[in-house]
Parts: sequence; structure tokens; C-alpha cells
Amino acid sequence: MDKKELKKYLIIGAVAVAVMVIVKNLSYIGSFISLIFTAFSPLVIGCAIAFVFNIIMSFFERHYFPKSRKKIAEKTKRPVCLLFSVCIVALGIFLISKIVVPEVAESCKVLYNTIPDIAERLKKWAIKNFENIPDIQKKISELDINWATVTENIASFLTSGATGLISSLVGIIGSFTLSITKICVGIAFAIYLLIYKDGIKKGTSRLKNAYLKKETADKLQHIFDVTNKTFKSFFVGQFTEAIILGFLCSIGMLILRLPYAVMTGTVVGVTALVPIVGAFIGAIVGAFMILTVNPMQAVIFIIFLIILQQIEEKFIYPKVVGSSIGLPGIWVLASITVGGAMSGILGMLLGVPTVAVIYKLVCENLEKRESEKKKQTSAPKPDNNNSGKK
Repeated sequence: MDKKELKKYLIIGAVAVAVMVIVKNLSYIGSFISLIFTAFSPLVIGCAIAFVFNIIMSFFERHYFPKSRKKIAEKTKRPVCLLFSVCIVALGIFLISKIVVPEVAESCKVLYNTIPDIAERLKKWAIKNFENIPDIQKKISELDINWATVTENIASFLTSGATGLISSLVGIIGSFTLSITKICVGIAFAIYLLIYKDGIKKGTSRLKNAYLKKETADKLQHIFDVTNKTFKSFFVGQFTEAIILGFLCSIGMLILRLPYAVMTGTVVGVTALVPIVGAFIGAIVGAFMILTVNPMQAVIFIIFLIILQQIEEKFIYPKVVGSSIGLPGIWVLASITVGGAMSGILGMLLGVPTVAVIYKLVCENLEKRESEKKKQTSAPKPDNNNSGKK
């Protein structure tokens, strides 16, 4: 047995032993990974915040005295643009919370108060339309829901579970405090990254070139560039498209004289950040709120939003987002489904650009391999007869 074969068998044996150890200690490994993730979560949050802020900050930096060569302009560019970015994000969060949260709370209150009336109207409608089916009509007419009793039962349930609720509340407060701490650390880390991003970029470039081969360093840089470009294109395009959709929704509702126009448009715009399913979520929320005022107007709203979504899919989305992420529709749907199942709304948001990056890199590698094979097949074969004669 030569050295190459011995090395191969040793590697196979080492991998087999490692797999056995991992399988036997899966619970411990899971706990260790969870501990590592918890420890690094503030830094991960900081990187995510820095990425979002950097998109806005880069825009301001391009327009901050671009032709000026004064030192004061260069020195103040980064902090001033960062401050503008923070103000823009804070203003957006404030406006959404100021418009959406109070209106949603009021709508829930109105919906709760009008449920008995809506249920009674639906009952009368069903009795009238099921005249040809006496059995169903009889069962519907016999339905008698005492909403006062339902309210009392809910109150009783809440009262009986008060002790458990208090203990749960303590846990929630503790978890909330920890989350706030992580977010604060993340924001501080994000600000540091944004202020010193040029120095960090130079440092990582030096490390990469010093410890890695040129081919490996170039591959890593290419993967980073594709990832950065894809995520940036996706979020900028999706955000712009969501603003346009929310604005058009509000304008259309005002023209049709539907209630909650501004608030519903805001909800539709915010939920539209999630591709494909986001606008449907906004439509359901908006329809429920309008239902508290007038059921017929809720139907009109749904029809209007379906038409608006068709216009958006055919004309707005291709122009604004276009093929910037380069991902076929079937993969977009698959990434949203899997991402949502794994991490909820966050998974839906991050799933599409993540799969888009993998898809681009695989396509590039596939094209490279195919071109290499074509070169091999098209290369002229040596003439054995002529070589033999010589």
C-alpha cells in the first residue's frame, strides 16, 4: 500500500469517526451551537443594522458636496451622512408606529364591538339564501350565540389564568430587557462598523491576501461581491416597490372613498416588503378593518387591490426590481416557503436574496464547467498514424 492510498483511508476513517462522534453527541453540539449563536447575536444584529444603514448612508455620501475638495467636507462626510441615515430610519419607524398602531388598535376595538351585528346579518343572509335547503336553513335559524356569555367566558378564562399570566409576563419582561440590551449593543457595533468601514475593509483585505492563495482570495472576494450586490439590489428594489404600492393603494382608496385609506395603504406597503405573500397579508388586514364599517366596501377594496396587484406585477415590479436578483419565480416561491417555515417573516425576507446568491454562484460554476468541456471536446486530437510514421 503506497502513501497516497494510506492517506486516503486515514481521511475516510477520520471522517467516519467524526460523524459517529457528532451523531452520538447531537444534543450537546446543538446546545453548543445555540450558545455560540446567543453570544454572537448582538454582533450579527449590528452587522444587519450596518448593512441597512450603509445603503442609505452611501446614497447621502454620493450627494454630500461631491465636487468639494475641502478637508472639512471630507472630515464631516461620514458622521453627517450617518446621522442623516439614522434620522431617516427613525422617522420611518415613528411614522409607521404613529399611523398604523393606533389605527389597528381602534379597528380591533370596532371589530370586537361589531362582531355580533355582523354575525346576525350573516345569519339573516344565510337563512334567506338557503330557502331551497330546509335542513340547513333550520340549523342556521336555531343558532343562537349569546355574545355576553362569550365575553364572560373570555374574562373568566383570563382571570383563572392570571397567576400563569403574571409568571409568563415576568419571563417576557426579562426576555424583552435582554433583547433591548442586544439591540443596543448591536446599534453601537453597527455605528462603529459604519464609521470605520474603510479601515475595516483594508484590514480584511490585508488578512485575506496574506493568509490565502490568490485564487482562493479572489473566489472569496467574488462571493462577497455577489452577496453584497444581490442583497442590496433586493432590499432597495423591494423597499421602493413597497412604497409605490402603498402610495397607489392609498390614492385609489381615497378616489373610491373607502375608509382607513392612509392607514391601509401603509399596512399594504409595509407587508409588501415580503415578496409574493406580503401584499395578500396586507389585503386581509385592510379588508377586516373596512369590514367593521361596511362589508360591501370591503368587497370593493379586495377587488381594487387584486387589480392593483396585477398592474404592479406586470408593470411596476419588472421596472423597479426587474431581474436584479436574477431568480426564477418558482425559486422565489420555494425560498419564501422554506424561509417562512424556518424563521417566520425574517426567513421570508432573507430567504429570497440568500437563494438568489446560491443560484447565481451555481449558474456561474455550471457555465464555467460547460465551457471547459466544450473546449476539451473541440480541441484537435493528435494524429496517431502520422506520429507512428515519424
